[in-house]
Amino acid sequence: MDDFLPFDPAQARLGQLLFYDKILSGNRNISCGTCHHHDFAGADGLSLGIGEGGEAVGPKRTAGLGDARIRKRIPRNAPALWNLGHRDIRVLFHDGRLEISEIFGNGFDSPAEEWLPQGLSSILAAQALFPMTAQFEMAGNPSENDVTGAVHDRIDKGWPILAQRVRGIPDYGRLFVAAFDHVAQPEDVTIVEIANALAAFIGREWQSFDSPYDAYLAGTPLPDAAERGRQLFFGEAGCARCHSGPLFTDQGFHATGLPAFGPGRTRAFDPIPRDVGRMGATDALEDAYKFRTPSLRNVALTAPYGHNGAYPDLATMIRHMADPQATARAWRPEMAHLPDVPWLAEGDFAIREDAREMQRQMGALDLERIVLSDGDVADIEAFLHALTGESARDRPLGRPDRVPSGLPVD
Repeated sequence: MDDFLPFDPAQARLGQLLFYDKILSGNRNISCGTCHHHDFAGADGLSLGIGEGGEAVGPKRTAGLGDARIRKRIPRNAPALWNLGHRDIRVLFHDGRLEISEIFGNGFDSPAEEWLPQGLSSILAAQALFPMTAQFEMAGNPSENDVTGAVHDRIDKGWPILAQRVRGIPDYGRLFVAAFDHVAQPEDVTIVEIANALAAFIGREWQSFDSPYDAYLAGTPLPDAAERGRQLFFGEAGCARCHSGPLFTDQGFHATGLPAFGPGRTRAFDPIPRDVGRMGATDALEDAYKFRTPSLRNVALTAPYGHNGAYPDLATMIRHMADPQATARAWRPEMAHLPDVPWLAEGDFAIREDAREMQRQMGALDLERIVLSDGDVADIEAFLHALTGESARDRPLGRPDRVPSGLPVD
């Protein structure tokens, strides 16, 4: 489709292997696919993820054992990957810390600033680099491996180590030479080619525009409940004010008052385990507690919902968006899907005991209360199910059985 960036098929096939290869993690124990798995529609089915050091995938993932066990939950919900290769995508991550921009002369405003390498094919390629540098996602803890040690010196210094690992595997070397015209020998492979291959895979693999709603746009009526939900969504319920356009997102940032829990995405000077959202990227007070509007394509496949996975199903998420004050008061910790981690349990919900912080978060709300009946909620939910692609569960490449490194595939 013309709406998507053109990604090379050979690079996508190479990216598929890299996506599921744990060679790209500091301790060789986690891949991109661990938290963005095909079995879970490109997500992991958890509220807050279990990163490097954990075992298994999806809702059955555990926190690991012994010295390898996790030291912290991932602070935010693993976002799904649907349609990230769309030409309209201009900002990524829940807080938007990666944007298309020329501020640093490399095409992007990112946490790597001027150290982000040149030659990345898209914002999707740039995005693929950052989980590799994140301590609790893929890099590992200080002193455990050379990648995380380099990253703690400067964010870009771990990438050449990973590139050297990859190009040293003969099968990968041959695949890169075949997939990239400018790569004449394995020694030419850098982190840029790795990121571009990952972007080609993600951009092609997770395209989805064959839903009942797309059929509706071509003239096929929706089922009655979904049609009522569509009218509410685009009408008096006001959902489309933020969930607009072909991707059902304005790519803007809004404070929606989701119940807080988990370790937070703290800054060096934060005294409490909170997540200030967009403000963490911009340092602008007006951005406090705002998060990027998610796309709703295939949303019915990617529970739980919200930047921290606070709500287990669409109905409760719809109710929260209609009346965040009441729904947040009614929220209970058992609604969060958090694998049991006894050594972290004391802090999982500690932020909720800070009455002033809770007041600050609810005071920043962008939403106005809307009265929805149970029937209205059910109809909107039916419409959201109509955004599920007919082929969403049948992806072109899927999960490989093996990868060139020989490491186990989750």
